[in-house]
Amino acid sequence: MQAPRFERFKKYFSRRKQSIEEVVREATAGGVVFRLNEQKQVEILLIQDPRERWTIPKGHIEEGETAQETAVREIKEEAGLSDTEVLCWLGKIHFRYRRLKTLVLMTTQIYLVRAKGDTDAIKKEDYMNSIQWFPFNEALDKIEYEDIGKLMLLGMKKLRHMRII
Repeated sequence: MQAPRFERFKKYFSRRKQSIEEVVREATAGGVVFRLNEQKQVEILLIQDPRERWTIPKGHIEEGETAQETAVREIKEEAGLSDTEVLCWLGKIHFRYRRLKTLVLMTTQIYLVRAKGDTDAIKKEDYMNSIQWFPFNEALDKIEYEDIGKLMLLGMKKLRHMRII
């Protein structure tokens, strides 16, 4: 008796990912950082990660730190901007990813942050591919994460409401 034809293909379908053995929660914070250019138009600061994805400056909340303090620190560390002003909280986003046998559930608090002083003096960290100011609409097109894009739109609405633009 001959083995069914699919038996020889079974090896291609029997590979399984390692089982999730641990679920961890991570809290992060960051900012939609903006400036007004000479024409009084909003520009957004984006960083490009090693996987070529454009996103906002953000990072892990350290012990004893508030989410807002983390956002300000991460903007300073990742972009070199030390003269900033947090205008308001925009919201939080949730996402998950897998790290080997660990499922990471991440919550990121996002703030609307005005860059002040010499905003052209941005500097990227070594791990980044790039850092750049973009006109708002271009930044919205480049942002890799839909949830952050929605918060950017909310930020523009708040800037109009505050009569900043």
